[in-house]
Amino acid sequence: MMADETLTKSERLCGAVTVAELFEHGKGVTAGCLRCKYLVREGSEDLSRIVVSVPKRNFKRAVKRNLLKRRIRESYRRQKALLGSGVDVLFVYTSREVFPYEAVYADMTAALTAIAHASNA
Repeated sequence: MMADETLTKSERLCGAVTVAELFEHGKGVTAGCLRCKYLVREGSEDLSRIVVSVPKRNFKRAVKRNLLKRRIRESYRRQKALLGSGVDVLFVYTSREVFPYEAVYADMTAALTAIAHASNA
């Protein structure tokens, strides 16, 4: 595994204020089973930060929610170079069925490329 293919604590978005700011001022992208809100940060921060959400409304069992969150985080970790740096992203799993990892990976690729194109424009 390469050193840049990790997901460290500093790359996780946390805090009610920053998440609320992301919801309030962020732009949206939808790709397959993922809905994304993103916000480009001004400043010299070089890491992109993410937060993952799988609604309890769609999956009552925590086992399925945790499985989907792991799949989303892993597919992001393997492809985060597509995104660039200095972007806060919220990923919400919107489907009501559990898709295999390959489908989540493909949707993550589409979402990250859409965010990268939109944030650079």
